[in-house]
Amino acid sequence: MIWKVFSQALMITGFIFLMMVIIDVVNTQTRGVWQKYLMKSRWNQYLLAGVFGAIPGCLGSFTVVGLYSHGLLSFGAVLACMIATSGDAAFLMFTLIPGTALLLTGILLVIGLLTGKAVDLFFRFKSGAKQLPIHREECVCFKRENIRRQLQNLTLQRGTLIFLLALVLAGILSGRIGPESWNWVRITFLGVSLVALLIILTVSEHFLEEHLWNHVVKKHIPQMFLWIFGTLLALYFLTEYLRVEEWIRSNPLLILLMAVLIGLIPDSGPHLIFVTLFAQGAVGFPILLANSIVQDGHGMLPMLAESRKTFVAIKGVNLIVGFAVGGLLLLVP
Repeated sequence: MIWKVFSQALMITGFIFLMMVIIDVVNTQTRGVWQKYLMKSRWNQYLLAGVFGAIPGCLGSFTVVGLYSHGLLSFGAVLACMIATSGDAAFLMFTLIPGTALLLTGILLVIGLLTGKAVDLFFRFKSGAKQLPIHREECVCFKRENIRRQLQNLTLQRGTLIFLLALVLAGILSGRIGPESWNWVRITFLGVSLVALLIILTVSEHFLEEHLWNHVVKKHIPQMFLWIFGTLLALYFLTEYLRVEEWIRSNPLLILLMAVLIGLIPDSGPHLIFVTLFAQGAVGFPILLANSIVQDGHGMLPMLAESRKTFVAIKGVNLIVGFAVGGLLLLVP
């Protein structure tokens, strides 16, 4: 049974890795595009920050904090982002519960936009109107002619990533990774893998080493795998031997309180517990929604360095909104 849990955690982590590679590229390629629209309307700020927050992972949230520190976003816009984001936990949700994850992301975005606008009515924002520098050297620059040259001068990092992706593709085609039969999940997994392989083959050496290898592979993936494996293993023993599901269903308010308090932790790992519990049917949607409103993965960590006062204020508002929304939904029969 432990091997089954291990293989499931490995499969989920593999899909998360593929999605993180693609999102990292998209985030870098679109850098600087948003700046022209931010000063036109406050709603532009809310919408852009909310959409950035809705992007799985922490990169969108980091970008929003950076824009805030340069005077380009209001307090409410950052709040909209942090409510909309689920951090790295979003990757797990789109893997285990894709339909619910899409619905949840839409609901979080709407709540974030409305909350951000409401809060800005009380917190006046003075923009420094500074323009962020756009680093042209960060261009990923996809060129087919680069493939042969980069394969001839193969580095350890690129070779390792190509080898790992080859294993993933072999596992998908053989049915050892993902669904055994061909369905939309397996086709999506295959398509994402091929896109990730194209990225690995064509991106510049600088981007591959600094963004994909140092950021995704070395920083996120090991921690993500350990959290997923540990969570799945712990939940297996809890549900198999302690009947914890019955206790959870009989104490919804206590679980709601735990969900929002744990959401205050600026780390994606602990929130995987509620995603997994929901996927197993142990907790309802109100608990998952409340936890998702409060938690923001690693997105708020840069804010600690920028402004501890703002960090506490955003977390406080998120806690109130998360508990209120979750409590109201629990009252609905």
